Amino acid sequence: MSEDVSRRQFFVWLGVVLNSLAALILATPVIGYLLAPLLRAEGGQYRQWIDLGELDEFPEGQTRLAKYKNPISNAWDGDTDNIPCWVRRLQGETFQVFAVNCAHLGCPVRWFPQSGLFMCPCHGGVYYRDGSRASGPPPRGLFQYPYKIEGGRLMIQGGELPTLASPSASLNKRSQECQG
Repeated sequence: MSEDVSRRQFFVWLGVVLNSLAALILATPVIGYLLAPLLRAEGGQYRQWIDLGELDEFPEGQTRLAKYKNPISNAWDGDTDNIPCWVRRLQGETFQVFAVNCAHLGCPVRWFPQSGLFMCPCHGGVYYRDGSRASGPPPRGLFQYPYKIEGGRLMIQGGELPTLASPSASLNKRSQECQG
């Protein structure tokens, strides 16, 4: 048997090596995407409690717009890392903190105190003051952030936009447990 490699064998070997390298490069992001949920910390790696302000900033029975800085922002994000949310103080230390995004396609909802409704300008979604769906195409009510009171300040759990798949999609049960 000859130890010399034929030209054909060399190109077959080179083709296998280059195709394997290309497949590895193309498969890396796909594998990372598939394994990310397994490698992510419990509850999301970016979730953290974020200060919205003193309790006095949110009068009882009123709904106010508040903003917080996204904890996963970069220097080049500019103003887009300031995320708005609607804060409704029910009574005492009982709050509802809503994501500003419509549950239909994510357009920002506006609060109309005269009618006591949140309205979405994109497709006509309407929500009652408690965030429940009133009419239009949204499949459910507004998403709520878990909250807690710490040292006279309102804190929400941010860092992940709420979706139907997120634990905060349910009514704020976990934050109620934090209160008691």
